[in-house]
Amino acid sequence: MTVHLEVADGVGTLRLDRPPMNALDVATQDRLKELAEEAARRDDVRAVVIYGGEKVFAAGADIKEMQAMDHTAMVLRARALQDSFTAVARIPKPVVAAVTGYALGGGCELALCADYRIAGENAKLGQPEILLGLIPGAGGTQRLSRLIGPSKAKDLIFTGRQVRADEALMLGLVDRVVPAEEVYEQAHAWAAKLAQGPAIALRAAKEAVDTGLETDIDTGLAVERNWFAGLFATEDRARGMRSFVEEGPGKAKFL
Repeated sequence: MTVHLEVADGVGTLRLDRPPMNALDVATQDRLKELAEEAARRDDVRAVVIYGGEKVFAAGADIKEMQAMDHTAMVLRARALQDSFTAVARIPKPVVAAVTGYALGGGCELALCADYRIAGENAKLGQPEILLGLIPGAGGTQRLSRLIGPSKAKDLIFTGRQVRADEALMLGLVDRVVPAEEVYEQAHAWAAKLAQGPAIALRAAKEAVDTGLETDIDTGLAVERNWFAGLFATEDRARGMRSFVEEGPGKAKFL
């Protein structure tokens, strides 16, 4: 299998495993979708890390496989390609990308599906599809522009240039840069901390933010309002408020 789901301490690691560069061929895309949906369902998975290994996150699509596809074949495949990445973006739990080495094309688009990105000092990110006479097709034109703004996204997409970790941090493409050998450890620690949090409230927060980015503010506020009120029916809310009153802030233990 080219993608594995490993679960420990409430954290599910979606591990890409297609040496040497984790090229995202059709089989890998389909497996990614399958395991992302499994991670979304499983109660023992409360947060997720996406990881490609110590040397490379994912260098992009399998170009040889794509070269053999004509227009008709890609018309039939393009939706499935996007759906595999959307399955990751829609995991209703905190998701962090642990980026080492190259995260190009589809690899960058996969990192964009996470809620937070921790990159190694050796990371290089970019959307080089324009150099193939193409544009990003797995969400890059949409998620990248929402994350870093349209003009910065257009610069990366129009030129196809790669950016190193320090520039990616400046652009807002990644959220933290650490030594390459610490990437997974720090990503897992981020996920493990959130795995101990209130699962339904975290789900609500993610849905409210993501929905708000896709719609007008009144609709976003309605989503926020409904989730906010609904959380008053949860045990986590009762536990959190009771702990605050009796012990002070930040000491609640959630189920």
